Amino acid sequence: MSLREITYVEALNEALREEMRRDSSVVVFGEEVALAGGVYKVTKDLLKEFGPSRVMDTPISEIAIVGAAIGAALNGLRPVAELMFFDFAGIAFDQIVTHASKMRFTSGGQVKLPLVIRTQYSLGRSYGSQHTQFLAASFMQAPGLKIVLPSTPYDAKGLLKSAIRDDDPVLFIESGALYVNKNYYGYKGHVPEEEYLVPIGKADVKVEGEDATVVALSRTVSEAVAAAKQLNELGLKPEVVDLRTIQPMDYETVVRSVKKTNRLVVVEDSVKTCGVSAEVAAYVCEYAFDALESPVIRLNSPPMPAPQSQPLERQYMVSAEKIVEAVKSLCL
Repeated sequence: MSLREITYVEALNEALREEMRRDSSVVVFGEEVALAGGVYKVTKDLLKEFGPSRVMDTPISEIAIVGAAIGAALNGLRPVAELMFFDFAGIAFDQIVTHASKMRFTSGGQVKLPLVIRTQYSLGRSYGSQHTQFLAASFMQAPGLKIVLPSTPYDAKGLLKSAIRDDDPVLFIESGALYVNKNYYGYKGHVPEEEYLVPIGKADVKVEGEDATVVALSRTVSEAVAAAKQLNELGLKPEVVDLRTIQPMDYETVVRSVKKTNRLVVVEDSVKTCGVSAEVAAYVCEYAFDALESPVIRLNSPPMPAPQSQPLERQYMVSAEKIVEAVKSLCL
């Protein structure tokens, strides 16, 4: 297998291009995805190759974008709809949660909905409180909707290809920080030239360890990997588990890791109340409580809107330093 190093954005672009070449029913639409090639350049040059019948700009209306995608999927297409900011998925909450997630169930299995909603959250880019929210946990209350959060170029490409081929609706959440932050572990990575898929619903152990399990997702995986390197210098070996998908969630991999390390830290960018970390912690306490030698620690954003000020935003965010202190408090 031949590998080359590409960026998170390039990996997503490759996934879209390959799937559009493979299957003529795959179409892409959203705000500025065609002529501009996407605000973040994920859809760069797709219009040039596939034309305006398969790559389309839309009005600034999340309701219209998701509604059109549902209709397209019901009529035999495989739409990939882009919402520029995750914050505004709330405007289309009814379409996503009330309709898309339930159509296969309410039709008695007669209807499939091969639909991908791509979006990104911009925490870490000083975009202000209305453009940085990480709302993934809100959509976990919609059975029938799959939720994917890639943290590396390898995962981004393989998971997006799997999402496009899936017959159920998939909410595909990217990290805007990984688009641009060259210092992040997930900004660049090795990706095979050959075709591959990453299965939806399978977590990945990014760093093997034995002293504590650090469960992370999306942007915080980069912070957890950086923290693991710092902790190695102190003689501690944490294991970093990247959830990759939170619906369905790979509880088995998490529990297996906790039974090995006997300690758990969960890190993610949502606020702590009813977040993804709460679900992971509750599951481990319910099904692997006897393996724990210390209380579970959850590291989240504080319960307040994200500041736009860059120094304040850095204090607001989960960081490698905060993860290091959490693991040290459990192990030393």
